[in-house]
Amino acid sequence: MATTKLEIKGMKCAHCASTVEGALKSIDGVTSVKVDLASGTATVEGTASGEALALAVSAAGFRARVL
Repeated sequence: MATTKLEIKGMKCAHCASTVEGALKSIDGVTSVKVDLASGTATVEGTASGEALALAVSAAGFRARVL
């Protein structure tokens, strides 16, 4: 199982973080998600590709890049 860290731009509150978490958890192959609002990052474990994770975050209205 791989760990992928994403930088998330545009999160301003707990609701934003929750939205990002839900978007990431909806991707096949994701086993766990930890969103850190303060640092603007998300750590994802599972087999999903970084590209798929970034696309899910973008679809939720935020910008993401794989670190």
